[in-house]
Amino acid sequence: MPLTPHTTAPNNSLISHPTSPSTIHDNSTSSQSTEPSPTNSNTSLTSPQPTSAPRDTPQIQTHDNSNSSQSIEPSPTNSNTSLTSPQPTSTSAPRDTPPLEHMSTASSELLRPITRSMHNIHKPNKKYMLVTKHPLPLSHEPTCVSQAMASPEWRAAMAAEFNALIQQGTWDLVPKNSAYNLIGCKWVFRVKRHPNGSIDRYKARLVAKGFHQRPGLDYDQTFSPVIKPSTVRLVLTLAIQQRWHIRQLDVNNAFLHGKLLETVYMQQPPGFVHPDYPDHVCRLKKSLYGLKQAPRAWFNTLRSFLLSYGFLNSKSDPSLFIYLKGDLKIYTLVYVDDILITGNNDQAIHKCISTLATVFSIKDLGSIHFFLGVEVIPTSQGLFLSQHKYIRDLLDRTKMADAKIVHSPMSTSTSLTQHNGASSVNITEYRSMIGSLQYLSMTRPDIAYTVNKLAQFMQHPSSIHFTALKRLLRYLKATIFHGLHLKRSSSNTLYAFSDADWAGNRDDYTSTSAHVTFYGGNPISWKSFKQKAVARSSTEAEYRALASASAEVLWLSSLLSELHVSVPTVPTIYCDNLGATYLTVNPVSHSRMKHIAIDIHFVRDHVHNNNIRVQHVSTKDQLADCLTKPLSRQRHQELRFKIGVSDGTPILRGRVKAT
Repeated sequence: MPLTPHTTAPNNSLISHPTSPSTIHDNSTSSQSTEPSPTNSNTSLTSPQPTSAPRDTPQIQTHDNSNSSQSIEPSPTNSNTSLTSPQPTSTSAPRDTPPLEHMSTASSELLRPITRSMHNIHKPNKKYMLVTKHPLPLSHEPTCVSQAMASPEWRAAMAAEFNALIQQGTWDLVPKNSAYNLIGCKWVFRVKRHPNGSIDRYKARLVAKGFHQRPGLDYDQTFSPVIKPSTVRLVLTLAIQQRWHIRQLDVNNAFLHGKLLETVYMQQPPGFVHPDYPDHVCRLKKSLYGLKQAPRAWFNTLRSFLLSYGFLNSKSDPSLFIYLKGDLKIYTLVYVDDILITGNNDQAIHKCISTLATVFSIKDLGSIHFFLGVEVIPTSQGLFLSQHKYIRDLLDRTKMADAKIVHSPMSTSTSLTQHNGASSVNITEYRSMIGSLQYLSMTRPDIAYTVNKLAQFMQHPSSIHFTALKRLLRYLKATIFHGLHLKRSSSNTLYAFSDADWAGNRDDYTSTSAHVTFYGGNPISWKSFKQKAVARSSTEAEYRALASASAEVLWLSSLLSELHVSVPTVPTIYCDNLGATYLTVNPVSHSRMKHIAIDIHFVRDHVHNNNIRVQHVSTKDQLADCLTKPLSRQRHQELRFKIGVSDGTPILRGRVKAT
């Protein structure tokens, strides 16, 4: 049917889609009507009325840029309908055929490919797909949030930590401001284990990225004391002698109890962003793990409570708190969130723990059994301190579990220097192993000298040094069940052995000093270190070592005095050098010793005031000899036993019943 005279065809450019030639689109945003009208044959573009058509006749849709909807159907009886734009040949097509893409020629736009980013569609990350399909074994610790989310155990640990943070009121959500020094945060995952290596629980901890903090802006003082290992061994010895019960406590989310003095802003935790305030940030009200001032804030909070309860803070060790009231004695030792408490009245200790639990979230672990990575095993004679699990893990990590064993930590025929051997070794691995061995020497004084010697080459280790390090690991494999045996004794004397290896260092000819201190027959402290100055004689080297041993003995005497423990005799320091022994009481050899006047007067004054006593001992009976140089197998094993290191295989296998 021809168009009416007053009707003009719309100026549309119709583009035929190659896959669907029967459908044509323009840039109209209005709806389209395809319902035919069977009665009206006068079709007008201003008010389109399409004529009826058979159901199998294809429809041709045209759209202009107006706001009206148009539908034109060809009449089966009239083929003279004309349009300004030519109509493509109509062919049949399925009803579900997609509409044709179109573009206005006036805009002269080209067809562009449709990408995923245009429709906010992202390709799945194969790394995360692998995590979802193959989650980590529960014995492994996740390294990222996506790995943890694949395990219900780790998800539960994260939720428990987050809920604890919310209950403690750790932060408030505030709008983000560009003026804030915003720090990040991350999740850290740890598998807590029993002493036998089995899994205890899964721990997820939210840690702030303290390295984003700025000094003077969101932190100031950061130092926080921890209990000294010597203090721990001394208190354990006193408890053994008095047959006191030693209780162990753990503070849940300890750092959350610390009060912040500075204003710190942090991002919301990954995986726990508030759905209503996704752009807000956390304004911390309490300290959080990872903050530079967090340990200090927690310690000050705990210290304030203990002082209000009636404890006295030790001046010799700030992490030791002493409660004295009449005959009642209670000792509390604090290492961050790990607490040991012992005394002569179990009922008073229980009351103290109950009061502590009303202020902090306390977990009572019962009798001491695993403290700072050291397994504490009660025996018929006292306590056995072992790190055999730590040694086993170290051997597995360094792939030395199947190595051949040796019976001394260091060869007597090898002289280690800065320049021997090739330097093609893994420096990071060498330093990591040295750090692990330094921690192990907390219960193994027999390896103190070897670790100190190998640590001197961490800057440029060579293949010779690495071989010596592996020998030490082989020795640890042979003595994996050795540990420190603290035995019950009626003696409460304090004494020490001091020794030096004159000019033993072949690089700069400095000497090595060493001392080991005993109380009640048990080793309390030991040290092996390189002297800072070159000694002109063996007497000078021995005297410098004697000054260091005197300082340690005087510190322990002060600590015992604060604990209200009396020492019946003057502490004695045994030295195998006659010249050094004479110098402590007589001003001899002044011309050769005047350059060490400070050390001379320090020791001599305390000897004169009867605070210490220096006595000569033969080299054969010098117990500190194993801390100054490598020894033969027989000599090393002899001194190892005398300084308290013994084989704990029967104890660890349960052959000795605890009393």
